Amino acid sequence: MLLSRDQILKVDDLKTEDVDVPEWGGSVRLRMLTGAERDSFEQSMIDTRGGKQKTNLANFRARLIARCVVTDTGERMFSPPDIDALGRKSAAALGRLFDACQRMNGFSAADVEELTEGFGDAPSAPATFD
Repeated sequence: MLLSRDQILKVDDLKTEDVDVPEWGGSVRLRMLTGAERDSFEQSMIDTRGGKQKTNLANFRARLIARCVVTDTGERMFSPPDIDALGRKSAAALGRLFDACQRMNGFSAADVEELTEGFGDAPSAPATFD
């Protein structure tokens, strides 16, 4: 069956998943990124200064997690000013959430490698997202 425009635009395809975070004493709800959110995240990894591009891996995990964590009503829980504080949380907790975000959004190790390939380390830059 071929889908119509209306069928595609009406479908709720942004799944959520609750991930247990014992380090924090509870669970965190993650939501899949929209296509525009993923593009924005990927763009945030590239810092262009003086005509040169460098990879911005500062708080890489926290930046992705902040885009995926939602409240029970589906609203984003974190904003860009929260990313540094989130990045100072347990590496084990962040790793578990990052792995879930990566899996839910179809990020493969090859995707991450491709995004970071050929770029030197960039200085920490403030994180922003739409």
